[in-house]
Amino acid sequence: MSTGYALAYRLGITPWERAGRGAAAQFTALVHREEAERTPPYGPALDLGCGTGGHSLQLAQRGWRVTGIDAVGAAVRQARARAAEDGLDVRFLEGDVTDLHLDEVGEVAFFLDVGCFHGLTDGQRAVMGERVTAVAARDATLLLLAFRPGRRPLLPRGAGRGDVETAFPGWTLVDDELADVTGMPGPLKRTAPHWYRLRRA
Repeated sequence: MSTGYALAYRLGITPWERAGRGAAAQFTALVHREEAERTPPYGPALDLGCGTGGHSLQLAQRGWRVTGIDAVGAAVRQARARAAEDGLDVRFLEGDVTDLHLDEVGEVAFFLDVGCFHGLTDGQRAVMGERVTAVAARDATLLLLAFRPGRRPLLPRGAGRGDVETAFPGWTLVDDELADVTGMPGPLKRTAPHWYRLRRA
């Protein structure tokens, strides 16, 4: 999917960057739940497949110490520009979510994946799970949004609960919530996305 994403960013066709009204409100509530278990200032967060950094910037505004990573250079450059414009200290890396290392991203307390995992192959998912675990703090949590599995032209193939649990064997799936698609374009609504929350076992 990385080639497709690179082309999409080059052409400016990035509907996933524009969350619907319901999605935005739900995301805020889900992050608030993460924060309720912690004492501010919050710990290090890693935004996996951060795109142009919208979610990374929101986390930073709320007091998280944020790193965003994405394989598409154009998206990372836009994310850095947005952070500079907003005066936010967010580190954006051009890199691969299947190649995470402590010396680059540090130990992470909270992982966010809004639509990255569900576009990977089974092999990539397994390696991503291994690398996320390798840089995760003992009590780390992961919040992951994925489309329902299915064949869709030009869209990720999606991932179900079983796919997520298989890729993260050292984690416990503690919540599975249907995403609010209010205000999203029709094709994205039909993907019936879910939010999955996992905790390192």
